[in-house]
Amino acid sequence: MLFQNRSNAITFNNFLSGTPARDYIMQDTPYAEQIARAVNMIKAADYVLLGAGAGMSTAAGAQYGGKFFEERFGEFQKIYGKGPYMRDMYYAGFYPFPDQESKWGFWCRLALTAGADLDVTPLHRTLLSAFEGKKLFLLSTNADRQFEKAGLPTEQIFATQGDYDHIQCKRGCHPKTYNAVERFREMDAARRDGRIPGEMVPKCPVCGGDMAMNLRVDDHFVEDATWHEAERRFGAFLSEAQDKKLVLVELGVGFNTPTIIRFPFEKLAREHENISLVRLNVGEGAAVPASLGERAVGIDADMAKSITDIVSGVRA
Repeated sequence: MLFQNRSNAITFNNFLSGTPARDYIMQDTPYAEQIARAVNMIKAADYVLLGAGAGMSTAAGAQYGGKFFEERFGEFQKIYGKGPYMRDMYYAGFYPFPDQESKWGFWCRLALTAGADLDVTPLHRTLLSAFEGKKLFLLSTNADRQFEKAGLPTEQIFATQGDYDHIQCKRGCHPKTYNAVERFREMDAARRDGRIPGEMVPKCPVCGGDMAMNLRVDDHFVEDATWHEAERRFGAFLSEAQDKKLVLVELGVGFNTPTIIRFPFEKLAREHENISLVRLNVGEGAAVPASLGERAVGIDADMAKSITDIVSGVRA
């Protein structure tokens, strides 16, 4: 198969695709018919590959800006202004902090808020209930671990971009990450005027340099042993499933990082007539390749409602 290398193994790198479809369409089928088609695709499948993007967490209730951000990060807005950065958690993460004490003063709060302390799992649990009795795997670009909290075993998850619980050497000098949740809680409690005490700034235990979040933002992202084991399990699942009755269920994946889930899912469906695609999103994100015909359904609607309606249909 095209996704396999000479050793007959599917890896993350040879799964990725940078080629978008050239025949996107917004389907005009009535909503009820789209839900029915998605239900039938899921019922007919023996294997399910979920692809989750930021839209899934948003649909489940995760908040990033507005009043939510002001209530939890107001102290940083007072220090740095609301400007182009301190308006939501995403943009604030790119703020050029003046020193490590300030950087970790902010990031300990963000990591806890978006990670360890976040619980928007009810919709995730509802979704998972639709796949009982099927072989299931999750490919995700989200760092919030909500599917794991909702009960999906870690052995069935490949979170390719890291998570909010772990830190690494900023330069990636060695292939190991460190769980920092308890350290973040200590930092959060000790922070004053947006800064943590200098002695609490994490340093790399190998090179003595600065540490960073284990999030894929540059070429120094550390893919540790846990990451590679998840990659191996993902490859094994896809090797087994791609010639079987497989449905790809894509959840809130837009065009920020389409090469990880969106384009590869389209390529899989395009090259395997046994594979169908259910794409849940809003606006242009719900467009599907016309060439997939009846094997693709793109539902442009509130995702929480779409998920709930699909699950009701599957379990009926």
